[in-house]
Amino acid sequence: MLKTTLAGGNGAPRPLPPKAPARRAAGPATPSGRGADAIALVRSSSLPTLVQQELERIILSGGLPAGSKLNEAAIAERLGVSRGPVREAFRALEESGLVRLEKNRGVFVRRIPVEEADEIYELRAVLDEFVGRRLAQTATPNHVRELSARVDRMEKAAAKGDVDAYLAANVDFHDRLVELAGNAKLLVMYRRLVNELHLFRHATLAQGGALPVSTREHRDIIDKIAAGQPTAAGRALFDHVMASRERMHRATMPPAAAATAPSRQSSRKSR
Repeated sequence: MLKTTLAGGNGAPRPLPPKAPARRAAGPATPSGRGADAIALVRSSSLPTLVQQELERIILSGGLPAGSKLNEAAIAERLGVSRGPVREAFRALEESGLVRLEKNRGVFVRRIPVEEADEIYELRAVLDEFVGRRLAQTATPNHVRELSARVDRMEKAAAKGDVDAYLAANVDFHDRLVELAGNAKLLVMYRRLVNELHLFRHATLAQGGALPVSTREHRDIIDKIAAGQPTAAGRALFDHVMASRERMHRATMPPAAAATAPSRQSSRKSR
């Protein structure tokens, strides 16, 4: 696991979890399970990609909050690589919307203001509506079963109150929806938008009662897709994203204000 000193939003060092101690070699062996997967990953990935994936994992899991500074030299030393692959990883993370590069200052985990998050949710709602309409016309029974299995994971996580597991299953569900829509350009754009919203998503789902409500919304989406109803499926996805935006606003309010705040009206026009 990547271990480096990364400054937090207040400039204080933020050490990552230590790497597991190295094991003494026990002679040649045939890799299996996770070991084989790890070897396959190394063989198929470049050093910048491996660095990027590890940093992305830490950021999306909340290990590096918004505003944290990434120390290029410390990361390179910790991984035993030169600074070149680390710089390439930083550029890729910037393109994916997770970090910002500031000249003469360094690299920081992006901080998204609520106003920008609002715009991202609105754009996501439009894109998701298109995806819903498309899948209601093209999804196969196998696709529906696959999507339903992902919602099963969400339900299990919701029953345990496991927000982290729910968030991972939720992101996986929506990513797969967009994959099945079969538009590569849309998928790239969508993944960037999702990355940019990572700061708010955990807090949004951590609200009391949010997980069961979100799960019901996902079940409704699948039902509309399985029924082959393009308009209804598109609307279900649009409304789900706008409801997520509403939950985001409540998560950013003081508790007393959130309890009494009226629901925001979506900007959706009758169609």
